[in-house]
Amino acid sequence: MLKKFTSEVDHFKSQTHNFRILVFTNLVYALVLPVIDIFVAAYIMRNSNDTSKVVIYQLAIYTGIPLTFLINGFLLKHFNIRKLYSTGMMLSGVSMIIMMSLKTLDLTGIAIAGITMGLSFGLYWSNRDYLALSITNDQNRNYYYGLETFIYTIIAIVVPATIGWFIQSKTGEDAKHSAYVVITCIVFAITIIASIVCFRGRFENPIQKQYIFFKFHPLWYKLLSLAMFKGLAQGFLVTAPAMLIFKILGEEGALGKAQSIGAILAAIIIYFIGRFSKPSDRIKTFSVGLILFAVGACLNGMLFDKTGVIVFLLLLLIAKPLMDLAYFPIQLRVIDIVSRIERRGEFTYILNHEAGLYLGRLLGAGTFLVLYYAVSEDFALRYAIGIIALLQLCSIFISKKIIAQGNKIAPEKEDTEDAKVLEETAANLV
Repeated sequence: MLKKFTSEVDHFKSQTHNFRILVFTNLVYALVLPVIDIFVAAYIMRNSNDTSKVVIYQLAIYTGIPLTFLINGFLLKHFNIRKLYSTGMMLSGVSMIIMMSLKTLDLTGIAIAGITMGLSFGLYWSNRDYLALSITNDQNRNYYYGLETFIYTIIAIVVPATIGWFIQSKTGEDAKHSAYVVITCIVFAITIIASIVCFRGRFENPIQKQYIFFKFHPLWYKLLSLAMFKGLAQGFLVTAPAMLIFKILGEEGALGKAQSIGAILAAIIIYFIGRFSKPSDRIKTFSVGLILFAVGACLNGMLFDKTGVIVFLLLLLIAKPLMDLAYFPIQLRVIDIVSRIERRGEFTYILNHEAGLYLGRLLGAGTFLVLYYAVSEDFALRYAIGIIALLQLCSIFISKKIIAQGNKIAPEKEDTEDAKVLEETAANLV
């Protein structure tokens, strides 16, 4: 066992300096992601008892993200990417401070906090995606995302349980509110530490070219449709666990415990899939994740009780990392291919990709809100996830077409090919 562990450490050390620094930066920042994703939604639920406000908060976030992706393209002309990346991480703490300072959770205050969090995520993800693209290649991307997912999953065990216990240890609403304030201060401190780690990297800005286009290669349109289906789940899935647990399981303590079930096993599985799987295995990984998500969502809809919620969360802990582990390398490989064909900077596609996600997020969140106002809150919580999960199964067929077309245009040895040959090959296929 020790020999195997040493071997994995040596493999990590063999990666480039920027690879290791980016992983360490994301490791530190990962400590705050469960707080942002789960307990901010729980805070809104505790103080308003209105699930529609949670979804509206999420919509505000998703409105701020694409706006910031666009702004970030201009900022990269004047500021180092490390500064923008760090600013994005610290803004998440600022958003939580805004939320905690609200005396009443009205729609205006929630929208401001949500937009600020959207600005944070926009700066964070646009720069993170570009850095992941620039420091990895198609051969080590499974390992990179497997390692990141392993880290995130382990943290998802410790942080929710710890915070849930901390909040539940307080008696009275004022004491619980004070607990949220303490957590917010800790989050802000962690984002500062993550920023310091980030500055140890030797990250370079993308080569600036025109990055807003309206016509793309057919392969890119297929990826945008895949992004829309991914966004469909994101529009509701981020806050759905918190809403379900708060409504059905009860308190934040139950929230932390439920999030910890099976997470250790999931983390180990994901790490070894990322470590030893090949690019050709991505469809299998993606399909398993989507099917597990659909099964969990349907069981939750049928049972809609404590057992249903716990089973759904257990399957989600495995399904979501599997989907991400496959999706991100597929996305980056398509960017590699089309950026060479169309001779455009990679950031062009990172920016445009967000448009596909945003459309899906609006549809996902909109599905919940329509069911909420047209039928009832319980009906929306019970069936919206199932509807979205079943629709997302279409992603399996889309991803197969993407990989098949990508392999025709550019074999796996594309990194050693001349860009001109690649362009001529693609032109013959289109």
